[in-house]
Amino acid sequence: MLSVRIDGELLDRLRHHAAKRGMSVQDYVVRTLIRGDFDERFQAAVEETERFYGVT
Repeated sequence: MLSVRIDGELLDRLRHHAAKRGMSVQDYVVRTLIRGDFDERFQAAVEETERFYGVT
């Protein structure tokens, strides 16, 4: 479980972005967190591959 406190302006922006995608705010935030985690793991894998092959 994750609980986040945000201000009204940010909530309105999240609602707008979620609605454009036909999602709830909760689903939109979770998907954004998952995508961010994937991006970080992907970048780490790229960097490790470059170190392995000696790419600078």
